[in-house]
Amino acid sequence: MSDSLPDDRSPADNPYAIAVSEAGLLKATVVLTVQRMHSDDQPTGWFGSRQIDARTLIVALRQLLAAVKLEQIALKALGMGPGVVDALELAQQRYEAALPAIKHVRDGLTRFEDWARGKGGGPQAGAREVGAPRDVARDSWSFRYDSATDTVMMGPFTLLVGAAIPAATELCAAICTAARAVDLKIAAEVHSRVIQAITGAGIPCDGPKGPVVVSPDDDTGIYLFFNLSTIPEIERTELAARVVAALAGAGLQLRPQRFPHSCDTQERLVVGEALVVGWA
Repeated sequence: MSDSLPDDRSPADNPYAIAVSEAGLLKATVVLTVQRMHSDDQPTGWFGSRQIDARTLIVALRQLLAAVKLEQIALKALGMGPGVVDALELAQQRYEAALPAIKHVRDGLTRFEDWARGKGGGPQAGAREVGAPRDVARDSWSFRYDSATDTVMMGPFTLLVGAAIPAATELCAAICTAARAVDLKIAAEVHSRVIQAITGAGIPCDGPKGPVVVSPDDDTGIYLFFNLSTIPEIERTELAARVVAALAGAGLQLRPQRFPHSCDTQERLVVGEALVVGWA
């Protein structure tokens, strides 16, 4: 059997997990960038490395809020309880309180084609109600990092660089906590369906001493394997076929841990390998 079958997975299948991976990368970007900004400035052409890193920092900090948004969308779609949703919302509020200017500073950087003309949204739109676009542009321009105060500035908006790592770390942890709650919910649902399917097919599944063992539902992964000491060798192949059929009838499938796209699950059960159970 081939161990390299086509991979049909999509990020749309598990957006909450994408939020976790992106948040981790963004937090690492924040940490690395701040460390460089707090080190010696390295001239790069006309520019110093700190000024360049400051731009990277702002974008990474703002993108962490995009990761939160994706996580929130996923939590809603999965029907997660208010405790999980509210905890993530509170973490976002603390993050925005620690970095109150992040949206405006990022907008000034990434939408400079509008901000340079005083035609930007947000605060520039409000300022245009009482002033000419040229004046609005002047008052909200001049991005820079001041190493003396450890502050990034964009016109009147300021952000304390020293607050970046603690804020990013806490928000990333909150995203991971929410994702783990999702994993536990899914695992509990899968575990319940597995037990119903196996016992419904008349196959004993009564804990670690039974012929078919299913991992507890308090883990984020559900595994199924044979307790070979309780199954005569001559019966193992038939039992494996019954298990696979029962799970398939319940909308579940077994996947090897090492080669998740392999299709020889029955043979792997027969030799006592623990297989991952998931939705088909």
